Amino acid sequence: MAEAALADAAKNASGKADPRLIVPLDVPTVEEARALAERLGDAVSFYKVGLELFATGEGMTLARELKARGKQVFIDWKLHDIGTTVQRSAAVLAGSGCDFVTVHGEPQVMAAAVRGRGGSGLKILAVTVLTSLSDGDLPELGYGGTVRALVERRIHQAIAAGCDGVISSPHEAALARALGGKDFLVVTPGVRPDWSAKNDQARAMTPLEALGAGASHIVCGRPITAANDPQAAALRVAAEMAQAG
Repeated sequence: MAEAALADAAKNASGKADPRLIVPLDVPTVEEARALAERLGDAVSFYKVGLELFATGEGMTLARELKARGKQVFIDWKLHDIGTTVQRSAAVLAGSGCDFVTVHGEPQVMAAAVRGRGGSGLKILAVTVLTSLSDGDLPELGYGGTVRALVERRIHQAIAAGCDGVISSPHEAALARALGGKDFLVVTPGVRPDWSAKNDQARAMTPLEALGAGASHIVCGRPITAANDPQAAALRVAAEMAQAG
């Protein structure tokens, strides 16, 4: 990516974070995550804390720190266990003040997470099909049909279980929006601006395309976090998102 273009974007953007942009802190240590969040500053207001930081044992510490700084936090741990365990885990996360948490799109798991969060503000998001997968991968996993058909089934199940939204590829965002309605959360990983590499995302779209398709939030990682100037990159993405209104 051209650093001059990023600099121009930083000058022309409002400097305000877009709350629909979620930046994943997918780094090996909490120290690196803190440093990255510091570099991003006010350009980002919503962060994703995933399994890599969970494995350090300090993922929740970081999540609480971010909340204390006024940030929103998405816990992407894809809970999947027996109902009692998922329910208790969701209750703990609800008590932490975190905003989003992911669970696998299995009916019993989703229903348990909804019970666990109780009356808190924690939003339960069901994982439909990972964005690294395509139709050709499904037979090896024991599924017939297409990715789209499997996503549609899981969206229906998530709605029935009382989930607040789903994680889906941008290519299924319109389907999720149509089935879930205007207030349904549709969080789309696999978002890559035209000026960035697609990496391991098999079903990617640009930020503007994803929002136009029905996404409520986008997750954009390496185009921002791997940039020489992450803050300028985040502002460039936010400027693109602003075109969607």
